[in-house]
Amino acid sequence: MRSDGSAWNARRWWRSAGFAWAGVRHAYRTQANFRIECWAAALALGVTLALRAPLAPVALACALVLSLELVNTALEATVDLVSPDRHPLAKVAKDAAAAAVLIASVGALLVAAGTLLPALLRALKFS
Repeated sequence: MRSDGSAWNARRWWRSAGFAWAGVRHAYRTQANFRIECWAAALALGVTLALRAPLAPVALACALVLSLELVNTALEATVDLVSPDRHPLAKVAKDAAAAAVLIASVGALLVAAGTLLPALLRALKFS
């Protein structure tokens, strides 16, 4: 592994951030589920702000889903590279990564319901 010096080096940080942003751009361009989840996160955050509901739980749930989708994309690419032919263990790895995204998505929906429904009811009650 190559090291460009201190972790606090600004040039090194920007370079690393550029690699990370390239991963986000690649996932957005190539993964339909990631695009859907990005727009769902934007909608959830917009509704949260509009209802003046607590932002942190919704933002963290969105970040978790998007992060796991990126990990899923990375794992799928790695499995495809290492095992281009169909293999039962490759299927297990891909299915388990997809399941992690699914579980996080269900959790995010529960967080959104618990955070946004009370705020929505309050907003409807006072209008």
